[in-house]
Amino acid sequence: MNLNKMTSSLIPEPATPAGGSAKNVLANDVHIKGTIRFANELIFDGKIEGEIISEGALVIGKNAEIRGEVKTKSVTVHGAVIGNITVTERVELKASSQLTGDLKATRIIIEEGATFVGKSEVTANKTAPQRSEPPSGNTLPGSSPSGGNAEARKQPAVA
Repeated sequence: MNLNKMTSSLIPEPATPAGGSAKNVLANDVHIKGTIRFANELIFDGKIEGEIISEGALVIGKNAEIRGEVKTKSVTVHGAVIGNITVTERVELKASSQLTGDLKATRIIIEEGATFVGKSEVTANKTAPQRSEPPSGNTLPGSSPSGGNAEARKQPAVA
């Protein structure tokens, strides 16, 4: 019996991007106690008590249960996370997701129906330039950019 033929029809071949890296998949029958580290992309649908650390993208499946910290570049959550999520780019909480913990990212997307209990912090995008003063031409009502007398510019009231 050729198992390769049987499994090849059930599981599609992973797409290999131009960089030569493939997606890693850990299915819902995987139970881990400890740390998961990966380089590029991981689809995780199992259970873990520990942490997930990566400079890559993480997809947490609908059946996933994570008890611990998640520290990655980006994460899309469909399942349950009890712990903090810290990402350098974006986090997406899908409608089926449940997060009990704090969230820190440069971009946060929360779909209607997602459960989120915790604090969120949107951090500054490191590539965006920081402004130290307001753009020229923007002044408060009743003030002038040159610091002149605002009373002198008032229009007479019409009766």
